[in-house]
Order: sequence, then structure tokens, then C-alpha cells
Amino acid sequence: MANSQFEPPDSSRTLILNKSPSFALASGIDKNRLALLVKEKNSASLDQLGGVEGVATALRTDSENGIRDDAGEVRKRQDIFGSNTYHMRPPKGLFYFVVDALKDTTIIILLVCAALSLGFGIKEQGVQEGWYEGGSIFVAVFLVVVISASTNFRQETQFDKLSKISNNIKVDVLRGGRRQSLSIFDLVVGDVVYLKIGDQIPADGLFLTGHSLQVDESSMTGESDHVEVDSIQNPFLSSGSKVVDGYAQMLVASVGMNTSWGEMMSSVSRDTNERTPLQARLDTLTSSIGKVGLSVAFLVLVVMFIRYFTGNTTEDSGFKKYSGRNTRLADILDAIVEIIAAAVTIVVVAIPEGLPLAVTLTLGFSMKRMMADQAMVRKLSACETMGSATVICTDKTGTLTLNQMKVTKFWLGQESIATNSSSSIALNVLELFHQGVGLNTTGSVSNSVSGSERQFSGSPTEKAILSWAVLDFRMDMESLKQNYSILHVETFNSEKKRSGISIRKKADNTIHVHWKGAAEMILGMCSNYYNSNGEVRLMDRDGRNEMEKIIQSMAASSLRCIAFAQKQVSEEEMEGNDGGGHAGRKIKEDGLTLLGIVGLKDPCRPEVKEAVETCQLAGVRIKMITGDNVFTAKAIATECGILGSDNNSEEVVEGVEFRNYTAEERMQKVENIKVMARSSPFDKLLMVQCLKQKGHVVAVTGDGTNDAPALKEADIGLSMGIQGTEVAKESSDIVILDDNFTTVVTVLRWGRGVYNNIQKFIQFQLTVNVAALVINFIAAVSAGEVPLTAVQLLWVNLIMDSLGALALATDRPTEELMKKPPVGRVEPLITNVMWRNLLAQALYQIAILLVLQFKGGSLFNVSPIVNDTLMFNTFVFCQVFNEFNSRELEKQNVFKGIFNNRLFLGIVAITIVLQVVMVEVLKKFADTQNLKPRYWGFCILIAAFTWPIGWVVKLIPVSDEPFLGSIVRRSGLIFRRAIYLKKHSSPKEDIGMNP
Repeated sequence: MANSQFEPPDSSRTLILNKSPSFALASGIDKNRLALLVKEKNSASLDQLGGVEGVATALRTDSENGIRDDAGEVRKRQDIFGSNTYHMRPPKGLFYFVVDALKDTTIIILLVCAALSLGFGIKEQGVQEGWYEGGSIFVAVFLVVVISASTNFRQETQFDKLSKISNNIKVDVLRGGRRQSLSIFDLVVGDVVYLKIGDQIPADGLFLTGHSLQVDESSMTGESDHVEVDSIQNPFLSSGSKVVDGYAQMLVASVGMNTSWGEMMSSVSRDTNERTPLQARLDTLTSSIGKVGLSVAFLVLVVMFIRYFTGNTTEDSGFKKYSGRNTRLADILDAIVEIIAAAVTIVVVAIPEGLPLAVTLTLGFSMKRMMADQAMVRKLSACETMGSATVICTDKTGTLTLNQMKVTKFWLGQESIATNSSSSIALNVLELFHQGVGLNTTGSVSNSVSGSERQFSGSPTEKAILSWAVLDFRMDMESLKQNYSILHVETFNSEKKRSGISIRKKADNTIHVHWKGAAEMILGMCSNYYNSNGEVRLMDRDGRNEMEKIIQSMAASSLRCIAFAQKQVSEEEMEGNDGGGHAGRKIKEDGLTLLGIVGLKDPCRPEVKEAVETCQLAGVRIKMITGDNVFTAKAIATECGILGSDNNSEEVVEGVEFRNYTAEERMQKVENIKVMARSSPFDKLLMVQCLKQKGHVVAVTGDGTNDAPALKEADIGLSMGIQGTEVAKESSDIVILDDNFTTVVTVLRWGRGVYNNIQKFIQFQLTVNVAALVINFIAAVSAGEVPLTAVQLLWVNLIMDSLGALALATDRPTEELMKKPPVGRVEPLITNVMWRNLLAQALYQIAILLVLQFKGGSLFNVSPIVNDTLMFNTFVFCQVFNEFNSRELEKQNVFKGIFNNRLFLGIVAITIVLQVVMVEVLKKFADTQNLKPRYWGFCILIAAFTWPIGWVVKLIPVSDEPFLGSIVRRSGLIFRRAIYLKKHSSPKEDIGMNP
């Protein structure tokens, strides 16, 4: 059976399967040949191996029962064929991020300055004393680099963990005669895998059984056309492809690195440094502030050079630092290095590199907590974007409801039949009904391990109908499969909302067509109906109206209505022979006879009404988009609180009506629509597009393959983790692991928390930036030197960047956030409230430090170095106290919930302890002097005034007008008023000019 073209290049590396006593494979067939068989789609070689059944036999796979459900069997197959995993490039290590941090221009300049300072210091003062200034800069830079690198490394590690979780897809596998859900990583060669619409093929394999299977291989081949797969012409299935139609069972032929998908994925480098929209905005903000910082640093550099070389800079003792030709070259170079280091340090403090760090921290923290709250973030930007959402378009089944279907009503014709009363139905009708339920399904029935009870698999709807038919109507699935052969299948899709099948009865060769689907759709295809006695009645106008009333009454009771219809056809009536001798390529869709209508109850989730109210209180509109009929949709929406009791007619629309609106009508009415029933995927996509054009930030939930366009179009796509197809998950930004709408609300809350945390940190950091720049500039111009040394400024930079980001970026979202309107698309990142808070605090800090700069020595009768230490200490404690103020942007009580964030309290405590060490212990390192207790008390008291100032400032109302625009407008009004008053003698005529 071996084919020469499959001979491996090196037989010594080839594992011959028949070396294992567990497998009676054809001689010479190994895993490499099986892999090539599918990769090259070699039909000739497959035929030589006896076709798919021959390969299954060689792999000791029973197509009816799968492989043995035994851990030893699975392990043995993994040892021989490999596991279904592929090699990924390892995540970047800590050293990579250290090197990356050292590439920063300001860090490089600081290191050069530190090296020069170290060299000059050791030369002038010896090793014992001369290393302090240069060495301290080295240590400070080292701390900044290590903390930045470790933070980025932690983010990389977290992304790696999330990636592994997101790739852990569940698939249905047949083992030991039972259908069970397993991780794709647990698949082995020989497994029988169930495939349905929306699934991603988890390994390379061969088509065993199924109908109408079409796959999208564009991810592998780039070809957009769908490929039809069957047992004769093309039985090859490639991993990474997606099922777009039909269903099938697949025999796994190769896994992991032996597949084309595995080889491709192992060569793809992962880029975890995704830039979110908020990070992009912050990069722009950082760049703008950096330019201001560079300008100030350059001015300081010029001023200090001028003052130094003109002899206006003095030592602490009063002597000039530069005295013309008498000054030694080493002293001049030392002074130049000192001036450059001071200017560069101003740039380091001015550039708020902590902003992107804060985003990374808060996103990483939120992602971790959201995972615990049953939401897995696939795209980083979704965290922050969700906080701006103004509309959520949600589906119904499984999201608003429990997705626990149960048949509670059954109508046969115009008679209501008890759901457990099969004896009252004629045998011929019961037989037809068994055909329609048991064969026209993607579900299955199997016995449990103990054999004491049956297990039902498939979608919730399929499981509910199958369990009802088997347990109450004595349907025997095995008997049906033996007595009937399936000719053709049309699988369920969201467009037609029905599925069809044509079957041949083996006993008498009669052909039957069966349809199942949305009740009103099936009803429209019927001309007759059965009654319980087995008689066929003509469906006249009155009969049809009566049936429609039955459906409406069931739907009004929140029941999902599924109808069954059939027709016996002759060979001549079979439509659309495909030219290849395959009869029944199309299924009759008219002139059917209605078998019955079942009503399935799917109760609302008990917590969903409160979740909807929370969204509405937060200013987020909820729109339910469902495939159910309008009566069921209204009932569920009212029960969930989406619709009020008055049920405004403009709030409910059917998909066909919505799509038939003109563009102007859609844009006019889309705001008021709360429920869309009988919607198609196109209708859902159309609504999302209309809402985005209206300026909304739209979140969409979906679980089906046909939801993919809407999920991609939405600002935030939320797929369902339990019922969602792999196509839907791949198209989404966030996976809701428990399929619960309450989790969607939790994601909304976390999104708002992310945005709020970033704003808090921006306010905190810009306060430090403004104060540090103004103080250093004024001091440099007036005194010729900056009061805060390079090491001190680096320490302040460390506080506000890394420690400040950790403290403020890890607050959990509060309930108050859900009582505010959504941010939307156009809200400025720095609001007027933030400007008010940060300018007030910055002005206070500037005033205090300027007083200390020019009057501190005389007020406290201390030396210049002690005065500089007082300034440094006061400045640091101002930031410590202002961290508390920054916890709340608007509320005056900044201590509420403070003990819920132990990390914040821990960082504040660490900052205070390290500051004490910097001042009292590392005097040489930090260029500080010991402070007496009363001076410590003074620093803390002055810094503590930031609390009452923050409390008072938050009483000042602010307008919603953009801050800079308000300043320009008011300045213009004042200028115009002045001109007007100059021209007119009486100011009383100045009507409407008051700004």
C-alpha cells in the first residue's frame, strides 16, 4: 500500500506505527505519511490505503464509537503521533525589556552625565567621597529601568497566559461510544470529531459522515470560495479552516506540528505590544508635554550656562563658581556636567512616561479581574472602549435567558396535546413525527457510562426536542438510523431559519421530505395539516388564521415556537438532479403537511432585569436583536425590563421592516427601536452601522457564525463562550465565558473603571509636572541652579510614574461610575474638572516651594543644604497627600473605600518609608541633610494642606465647555468689552457683553 512519493527522506527518523503492538496498521504507514496525505490532498494514495474506512481501520478507530475512552490509550497515541499543540515563540524575557528601557534617549544622556560626574568626582575627591553624585544618578537610573522593565515583563507574561486560555477551544469528540466535550489540546490521531457551522477544524483529518459540509479555507489558502467536502470527491479537512455550512464527523489524521496550521502558527511571532486607542491618545499627550519639558529644559540650560560663565553662580560658602581664567578646567567640566544633568533630569520629570505605563497596569489589572468575573479579553483596546459604550445590542437566547430549553406545549393541528401523551396520536403521524425529529437534527442521543440513562447533545433547542421525543414519545434513534437513509440535508441558518432533510425508507423505498424551523416560516410552506387521528385536513384561510393565533398565543407566553412539516414525494418529484446521479440535491419547500408545533420555554435569567436597569441608569441603551417572532420578543423584552408595560409600537420592529426602510427613515427611527424580531445577520449589521453613524459607541453580543460581521463592525464585539462558535469568538474583542448578560454589565463597569483610573493618574502626574517645571525654571533663572538635584528629581519621577501608576491604576470600579452618563467618542481626555483640580494643587505647591526657595533659609535659620532638603521633603509629601486627592475626581470624600485597595495603602507606606531613608540615611546619595523632628512636622503639615484645598476646590462648579476653548472665549469677550467701554461713555449700554 505504500506509495513511493511518501517515502520519508530519512527512515531513521520515521516512526513506523506497526512497531507498536497497539496498532495493526498497514506496513510502512507512519505519521509523516498520514500528515502528507491530508496536506497534499492525495486521493490516489488515500485509495491505496483503502479510503477513509481503511485509514480508520488502520488507526483502530470504530466510526460508530470512536477510540477507547481510556487514559492509557490516549497517552499511547500521543507518544506515537504527537500531541495537538504547536511550538510558539517563547515570551520575551526580563533582559529584553531591560535592554529596551536602556535605549531611551533621556536614560542614555543621564548615564553619560553620571559617568562623567563619577569620573570627575573620583578624580577630585578620591574614591571614598567622589563617587556619590555620579553613583547616585547611576542607582536612580537603575531603579527606573528595573521597575519599568519588570512591569513590561509582567505584562508580557500575563498576555502569554491569556493567549493560552483563549486558544483552549472545546470540541465535541466521540470516545467510547459517548459524545463528550474536550479541549483541542487533548485530541489524538484516530479521534472522531463532530463539526458544525461555525466550528474551526481543530486538526487535519478525513471526512467520515455528514451532509452539505462546506469549509472556508481562506486562512490557509487565501482562496475566498468555500470548498465542498464529501466522502467521495474531496474528503480532506485542513486544520484552521472554518465550517460555513452543513455538519460532519471527522477522523483525525494528524495533529499539532504535523499539520500545516501547526507549522504556520509556530512560525508566527506574537505581538503583545498592542497599542490601544487610549494609549495612542496618551502617546500624543506625552509627546506634547515632552516638547514643553524640552523647551523648559533648554531654557534652563541656557540660563544656567549664562549665569555660570558670567560669574553669577556661587558656592554655598559664597564664592563664585566661575572666576574666569583662574577656574580650573576640571571644575568647569564638572559644572557643565552638573548643569547638563540638571537639564536632562527636568526632561525626565517633564516627560510623563508613566502615562502609557499606567494604561498598561490598569488594563493588565482589569483583564486579570475580568477573567475572574467570567470575561476573557481578546483585544486590549476593548477594555477601555467598553467604558465609552452608549448602546448595547444584545441577542436573547442564552444571554438574557438561561438557555435551558424545555418543551412545555405541543399542538397537533388545532389540538393541544399533553407533552407526555403519545398514546393519543395516530401511529402514522407518530412515525412521521419521529422521522422529522430524529433525523432532521444535528443533535445526538447516547447512553451514559453506567448505561442507566440517556445523554442528549447538540444545541439547547435540539437537546430539548430530542429529550422530549425520546422520553415522552418513545422515539428510538438507533432504529431510525437503521431503517432510513439520508439523501440530502439543508442545515439550519439564520437567513432561512429552518432546516430540511430528504430521506428514503429502506423497507419500501418511499421518499419523505421533512422541514423544521420557525413556526410562521414553516406554516407558510404548508397547504395541509394532520390531526391527532392521522387525517390530513386542508389548511384553508380560517384554518391558517387559527394556526397563526395559536402561534401568537404561545409566543406571547414567552415560548419559542418550532414547527414540523413533511411531504412524501416520488422519484419524479425530486428536484434538481445534480447531473451526477445524486437524487434529492434540493428539498421540496411547498405543498407540505404540517405535523405539529412545539413551544419551548427558555426562562429569563433571574438577575438580568437588575442588570438592564443598571445599564439604563448608566445612560446605556439596550437593544434586543433576536430571530424569534415579534410576540416572543416582546414578551421576553418586557420581562427583562427592556420594554416598558406600555409597549410603544415604534420601539419594536421586525428585521424585514427595518431593512426596507429608506436610509433616512432608518437613521430617524433607529434611536427609538428597542427590540428587533425575526432579524437576519444583515439586519443586525445594518443596525450597528446606523448607530455608529449617529455617533454611538456600540457594543454587540453574538454567538453564531452569522453574527461575525456585526461583531467585527461594532466598537466592541462580545461573543459567548459556551454557545458561541469559533468564528464568532475570533471576530469578537471579549468572550463572555458564562454567556450571561450580567457579565456584559460587569465588563461595562470595568471599562469605565479603566478610563476613570487613567484620568485619575493623568491628574496626579500633570500636577507634579506643572509644579516641577515651574519651580525649576524660576529657580534656574533667579538663582542659577535648580533646587532639586538630578537624583531627587529621579526619585520624584519614580514616585509619580511607577509607584503612582500602581497606586491609582488598581482601584476597582465603583457603583458610582454606573450612575454617570457614558463618555462617548468626543469627550476630552483631560476634563475641566481635572484642570480645576490639578491647577489648584500645582499652584499651591509652586507657592510653597517658592517661599522656601527664597525665604526658607531666613525663616528657619538653616543652611542652604538643609533648606534644599526641606524643599525636597515638602515636595515629595505633597505628592503623597495628593495621591489621596486623586482617588476621586469630583467627590470630596477621598477616603471612601480606601481599605478595599490595600495595594494603594501599601505603596503610600512604602513611599513614606523610602523618603525617610532618602533623607536620613542616604544623605550622600540623595544630597540631603538630616532634619530635626520639628522640620519633619513642618513638611508633613504643609503637605497635608493639600487635603482641605482639594476639598474646597471641588466645591467650585465647572462648565462642560472645553477648558482651552473657554479661556479663549472669555479672553475674547474681555478684550471686546474693553474696546466697547473705551468707545462708549456709558457702560450701561453694554448689553450681553458680560463674559
